[in-house]
Amino acid sequence: MKKITGSVTAPQGFLAQGVYADIKKKDKKDVALIYSQVPCTAAGTFTTNVVRAACVDISRQHLANGQAQAIVVNSGNANACTGEQGWHDALQMAKITAQCLNIDPHDVLVASTGVIGVLLCMDKIGKGIKTAAAQLSPDGSHNAAQAIMTTDLVSKEIAVEIELQGKPVRIGAIAKGSGMIHPNMATMLAFFTTDAAIDSKCLDKAFRAAVDQSFNMVSVDRDTSTNDMALILANGLAGNPLINNPDSEDYQVFQEALQEVAIALAKMIARDGEGATRMIEVRVIEAPSQATARQIARSITGSNLAKAAVFGQDANWGRILAAAGYSGAVFDPNRVDIYLGKEKMAENGVGLSFDEDRARQELDKDPVVITVNLKSGNEMAVAWGCDLSYDYVKINASYRS
Repeated sequence: MKKITGSVTAPQGFLAQGVYADIKKKDKKDVALIYSQVPCTAAGTFTTNVVRAACVDISRQHLANGQAQAIVVNSGNANACTGEQGWHDALQMAKITAQCLNIDPHDVLVASTGVIGVLLCMDKIGKGIKTAAAQLSPDGSHNAAQAIMTTDLVSKEIAVEIELQGKPVRIGAIAKGSGMIHPNMATMLAFFTTDAAIDSKCLDKAFRAAVDQSFNMVSVDRDTSTNDMALILANGLAGNPLINNPDSEDYQVFQEALQEVAIALAKMIARDGEGATRMIEVRVIEAPSQATARQIARSITGSNLAKAAVFGQDANWGRILAAAGYSGAVFDPNRVDIYLGKEKMAENGVGLSFDEDRARQELDKDPVVITVNLKSGNEMAVAWGCDLSYDYVKINASYRS
């Protein structure tokens, strides 16, 4: 697998664009469009919050047949908790996009992100969609990545190329996420494209597995959003033999590449957490089951006390063990070893005499690596998060302004 440029327009047959529609902020792109020149198999995963924006349910409905051809996104306004009008507006986004591209509205997936409880200005949205459609380009991926950002400081983009039976196959993706990030399918937006030929069942299976090992292992602030989703379009233009067997070697190669792309984006989201100064990587090893390892790793990345300790470079390993303890996972705390980087902090659940300077040096690294050894099995899991700084409060205390 090799990295290439272009993100969502790197795969054959995909065009994209991001434009300014004056939804919330001046001089910020806020409408994005991703389009395949041919119909695609498609899949998606969605927020588990019971309070959902209309775009979540509409996109899920449009994916019922495993097909789509375009994704339209706006930032600056979540169009959540906006009642029947919000539902109508989300449908209008799909209809306007479909008219511009001469496709069926049911083949358009819709996403929104931003402030909750405010109606969309459909005049602005409609003009933005029409402008983006008119400017679709193989070079539009970076603009699209910028247009989906909210409090993100950097755009999140990646593309890779693999080979399937002698055919080059590409996977590209963009994502946004900085706040309201917590593992509960996936509290962010991510859009993937690929020119792989793969049937809808295999695509759905591969995508869910990739999301589970990536976005579902990220936490910034323990808040699960109302809007978030991860979507993938596969148009088959690479010309590889159709992947229709999840036990095949081609499926395994594709799934592993897809997962690596998703993990790369998940790390970008964690590193760009609101107000963050450092990324945190939590590794739980020698666990009795992967479920146990995942549960503990996610609990530690979500601990405000552990995150604050990392920000303050305070080697307070007790907060790490406490977070493991309240995770709900069953384990023996009297067997647990804890490391900050290479510095061993606790053994068999008891604190050790450690070098404060070396521990502080580990806490100054990016990422800060925390290892929790349960010494109870052969399974492991990795989760990602970020430290909790003063700036997180500043950003979220004035989010609407």
